[in-house]
Amino acid sequence: MSETWRSAAPVVLLVLIADQATKLAAERLLALHVEQPVWPFLSLALSHNRGIAFGLLHDAPAAAHTAVLAATVAIAAWLAALLHRLRADERALLWPLALILGGALGNGIDRAARGAVVDFLALHYGPWYWPTFNVADAAITAGVLLFIALSLRGARRA
Repeated sequence: MSETWRSAAPVVLLVLIADQATKLAAERLLALHVEQPVWPFLSLALSHNRGIAFGLLHDAPAAAHTAVLAATVAIAAWLAALLHRLRADERALLWPLALILGGALGNGIDRAARGAVVDFLALHYGPWYWPTFNVADAAITAGVLLFIALSLRGARRA
């Protein structure tokens, strides 16, 4: 096991465990499509997303859902390989890649086990709602934003 993978594995596992634990709790404690306000801008609202980001492909045929799962597995394998091969001068990418991999695995487990991704966090401002999401989605988003920030910082240095 490479040094970078040993460093990334706890982050991946933390995201994966937090994601699966919160989804399990949401399914046990929340009624489907019933909003439970937490703060003025956050509610808990259980939903099952068979599609991809923002519910795209939700009503697509089963073959599309199988293709999404296959793509998730391929992306997770590619991210794991990237983490394994990171050079010392690329260690800054460890966190973003580990966050993205943990999130991809969390949502991939849902697709394989349930046929849909469990979402339960609903951000909103008055009548405007962001699509419901979960811990895995938040980790993927944070990882992508961190990756972009590091890339922009590296581009400025060059």
